[in-house]
Amino acid sequence: MSEPIRKIMLDEKSIPTAWYNVQADMPNPAEPALHPGTLQPLGPADLTPLFPMELIKQEVSTERWVEIPEEVRELYKQWRPTPVYRATGLEKLLDTPAKIYYKYEGTSPAGSHKLNTALPQAYYNKAAGIKRLATETGAGQWGSALSLACTFFGLECVVYMVKVSYNQKPYRKAFMQVYGAEVIPSPSMRTASGRQVLELNPDSPGSLGIAISEAVEDAVSREDTNYALGSVLNHVILHQTVIGLEAKAQLAMVDEYPDVVLGCCGGGSNFAGIAFPFLADRFQGKKVRLVAVEPDACPTLTKGVYAYDYGDLAKLTPVAKMYTLGHDFIPPGFHSGGLRYHGDSPLVSQLYHEGFLEAQAYGQRTIFEAALAFARSEGIIPAPESAHAIAGAIAEAKAAKEAGEARTILFCLSGHGIFDLGAYEAYLSGGLKDVPYSEEALAKSLNNLPKV
Repeated sequence: MSEPIRKIMLDEKSIPTAWYNVQADMPNPAEPALHPGTLQPLGPADLTPLFPMELIKQEVSTERWVEIPEEVRELYKQWRPTPVYRATGLEKLLDTPAKIYYKYEGTSPAGSHKLNTALPQAYYNKAAGIKRLATETGAGQWGSALSLACTFFGLECVVYMVKVSYNQKPYRKAFMQVYGAEVIPSPSMRTASGRQVLELNPDSPGSLGIAISEAVEDAVSREDTNYALGSVLNHVILHQTVIGLEAKAQLAMVDEYPDVVLGCCGGGSNFAGIAFPFLADRFQGKKVRLVAVEPDACPTLTKGVYAYDYGDLAKLTPVAKMYTLGHDFIPPGFHSGGLRYHGDSPLVSQLYHEGFLEAQAYGQRTIFEAALAFARSEGIIPAPESAHAIAGAIAEAKAAKEAGEARTILFCLSGHGIFDLGAYEAYLSGGLKDVPYSEEALAKSLNNLPKV
């Protein structure tokens, strides 16, 4: 028997020329977003204070393919196509009959998948005459990607970084500052929404919902500034489908097709990026399971409700129908800051609600155990967010062993963990604990959903 191919590569000519838009193939139309003030369906004009018109068009488009601008595709060539690896070391460690593959997005200059959407967002804003972008970031991957993209296109960048991650990951802040970004711990005294939070709780660890409020407030206060979001929104999901499109082509090169596709899930862009191109096949009758893996300290899909909710604490953003824990829910300060968001992508949420997707949740000790096993067998230290997908893949591989069946598993390794060694140190020293959310706080938060 020949040795399995360990690394599957495409050349730069194989980078997709168009993004895949799942809205073209969904059995039911996407639920409309609502205006935060009137709770009536949004029109394009309602979004122009935040986004350029080209991104607004992508947000509502039902065209199956959206062409990638040539300037963006040329920048993609710096690191795309990203490799697919066969995880032979992990397979051996688990003694499983399953084949495990992973798509490695950590080769990007920013170290994660986030640059896939940061570049087109900066491109379309530059073309619209915008001079400055305001955004939020949790663990720092999105802020890192947007700061780099703004450098490429000559834009200023201000990043409101969730305070708990700002303190946990100082080198992420330094990374963003290298590329000229201004980085502000959130909640801050700089905005009315930040000051309001600090007045109620001076020791607030912050959340993505709070940081989004601050970034949106910043953007709407200046004519030269737009807002940029790294997950959740339809156009962000669209841009990330380069991941799954490449992965399909790479697995086809070795005559493989996955039985199950997994990705970590906070806002949903990483999971949707790897999963939605395969979901297109499922709509056509192909048997493939698609599994979103989230933290059990912020269990949006597995414990949230499917309802209309605000995307931020201050109620400045559009109201979307999604799985949510409530816009004022503050998750505990666990080490996967990129997954500490109260809601999920409306597209991911609707497709999960309709039964096309699955969801799992794990505690942070479980995901660090999985991360360590992966690092020691595959040689890559994964980001804690990505370790959720690894934990899901390991569970699938163990299930295959127990059932005595062959199973092909694909997951997205969305970033490296070089900036997360403090969390690894805490785990190795026994200081890392599972951090349960407050059931009382969740119930209170869900009681504050908008009455739609």
